[in-house]
Amino acid sequence: MSVTPVSASTPVVSKVPLASFVAQCEGQMVPLSKTLSYFAALPLEENDLRKLLYDPVAAIPPKIGQTLPRLRLALVPYLEKESQDHAHNGSDRHDSAASKRANGKNNAPELVAFTEPNRSRQLASATTEHNGEVFLFLAVKAEDLAEYHYTFYNSLAALVTPRLEAASLERFQALIRDELSIETHGEVDEKSWRLKEKITQRKGDPARDSKPLQDYFRQAMEDTLTLYLHGLCCDIDVEAGPRQLASRYVRRRLLLLRELFPPPEGFALFPEEL
Repeated sequence: MSVTPVSASTPVVSKVPLASFVAQCEGQMVPLSKTLSYFAALPLEENDLRKLLYDPVAAIPPKIGQTLPRLRLALVPYLEKESQDHAHNGSDRHDSAASKRANGKNNAPELVAFTEPNRSRQLASATTEHNGEVFLFLAVKAEDLAEYHYTFYNSLAALVTPRLEAASLERFQALIRDELSIETHGEVDEKSWRLKEKITQRKGDPARDSKPLQDYFRQAMEDTLTLYLHGLCCDIDVEAGPRQLASRYVRRRLLLLRELFPPPEGFALFPEEL
């Protein structure tokens, strides 16, 4: 079973569970730094690699890289969440079970796909761990570059947030508590906005310690860290809207993250700093 493209006349497996794919490609990773390496499961020109890999990786703050000391990136054509009642193409029950174990889930496994899946089953990214290494899979075919960059940084933020030092989390949480105390409206992204709505609509002090508040803290950090990392790499605009946190509070969060995770040399957070 091969995970790399071959000639059209050669039979290939069109879908591979993540665990099986990792087992095949882990020895073929190309190092980008001491802590990060990649594998491309499809032919990519140097310009493609620059846009999909070199540029977004170069913008990652060193302290973020230190938080994930063994990150492996896998650029694949497509990713698919297989339906429960559909058998793998070219994989057996052992592969399916291994993929479920690798992802810590009991639902349908995530697959690397070499032919375009049904739109309803396509995934932009997936993660798994193997031998102490974190593998981040990114689907690159037919992906809008801006959406790809968002997915890259959002996936990275989701991996980093639960691993952050307590002191960094406490400073961010103190800032969020202050926002709650003055009843700021909105959030930087949809997931954190929904969690914020849950705690602000309940009776009593929304900033009192509770599981919903801790869930909101985590998601707010993840969403804000995504925005921070994306902003270091690319010239992006925060769209105004009824659910959007006011720009002065967004800026305050970003300034804190810049202090906690200084950008690499040569990268600026705000346009006026260029």
